[in-house]
Amino acid sequence: MSPAASPASPGGEAGAPRDHADAAPPRDARASTPAMLLPSGAPGGAEAPLASRLTWLIALRLAVLTVFLVVTAAVYLGGFTPGSFSSNVALVTVAAAYGVSGIYAVFLRMNRALRAIARAQLVTDQITWTALVYITGGASSGATSLYGLTCLTGAILLGLPGAIVAAASGAAAYLVLCAALGLHLLGVPPDQPAGAYATQWGELRYPMFVNLLAIVVVTLLASYLAERLRATGGRLVQATARAEQAERLAALGRLAAGLAHEIRNPLGSIAGSIELLRTGGTLSDEDRKLCEIIERETARLNDLVGDMLDLSRPRVPTLEGVDLSATARDVVVLAGRSGRGSDVEVRFDGPSSAPVTADAAQMRQVVWNLVRNAIQASSAGAVVTVRLWRDPSAWLLEIRDKGRGIPAGARDRLFDAFFTTRTHGMGIGLAVVKRILDDHGFAIEVDSREGEGTAFRVRVPDRPPESGGAERLAVAAELSPRSRPAG
Repeated sequence: MSPAASPASPGGEAGAPRDHADAAPPRDARASTPAMLLPSGAPGGAEAPLASRLTWLIALRLAVLTVFLVVTAAVYLGGFTPGSFSSNVALVTVAAAYGVSGIYAVFLRMNRALRAIARAQLVTDQITWTALVYITGGASSGATSLYGLTCLTGAILLGLPGAIVAAASGAAAYLVLCAALGLHLLGVPPDQPAGAYATQWGELRYPMFVNLLAIVVVTLLASYLAERLRATGGRLVQATARAEQAERLAALGRLAAGLAHEIRNPLGSIAGSIELLRTGGTLSDEDRKLCEIIERETARLNDLVGDMLDLSRPRVPTLEGVDLSATARDVVVLAGRSGRGSDVEVRFDGPSSAPVTADAAQMRQVVWNLVRNAIQASSAGAVVTVRLWRDPSAWLLEIRDKGRGIPAGARDRLFDAFFTTRTHGMGIGLAVVKRILDDHGFAIEVDSREGEGTAFRVRVPDRPPESGGAERLAVAAELSPRSRPAG
């Protein structure tokens, strides 16, 4: 092969985005996630799940009201008595609840002001429960537990704000009922025994305190559980996306292992034959230039095959003492002799020695991929600067170019495998960089301004943190081919 072959099989086309015309739209993992688990504030994941939850709430509240009416009439009132005061209040309350639910359903079908509808429904429910509390014992009625049910519903619908709305409206309605009974503004239902109702302030204090305390406790617990549920849902979305990516990488690994021999063996033959023709002395200048083009393109294709294998076959880092400065200087020299290094100047600025603990081959690959990425993003005559310096706790390696910069819409997906906007390359190089640095526990930052260039900054601490990278790689290795085919 030609001298353009990369060191330690470094990554191929690094895929620095220049525009995002070729970018494929990301697959939204939320589509397969239950609506109840999506965070209410997530883009595209709030209004639709809220509408679904409101629909279920309307159906649930009507079912609860109907069951409660039947139980109240059959157990508490001793059977439904047409014309009696309590029976009439129960019927009117349930009928009004059905009517209001119908109004909410109309607005819900219009898909407008869903949060306002949710808050109004919570307040309506608490008023409805208050009417039922009144006919089932007043301040000491067992129906006061329904206030807590609405607080739980508010937390599920709107999180903490919804739980607060439900708690405030329920407490206010309950206090108004107790005050009306204590001030004798509201009498005991005429068909109910007067002894079953507390109408004196001394009798009202204890049930008021207990029920208000229960509302507060249920509100806090419901809010906490709802937020935990949403957080778990967010992590489930991320875990699903990572699992799908792992499946894709495993499939790529199997494909790459099967094609490596089929591609690299002919490439070796082509490169060797072209080298013999080019150095044979029987070709014209034009033919030699054509041979150089073929030789350069076969080297690029060989690098691409190596990139696919590097991405699909994770390897546990072998930590040892590495001179990061020497590694960076070697890559700078090599980059100036291969590919576009002839028309893009690569400079190194750093100390003579920078001892770190890392995998030597993988760190060389990281530096190579980032430098090559910067070269590819630069125009002819530009300068790429590789700078190394130290802060109190780590070495910082920066690769800066003066290219077009990275569009804002592409930055979130910059390290995704196969994300590229370049006509040449598959967007693998930066994904390999991110994977290697994650396995080491090192951080990478991107500073880019459109029209001014991009800087990738790798932070290598004195003592790399212990992480679960080794365990994760061991699992990934089970999914990928176990041997790398010889070129």
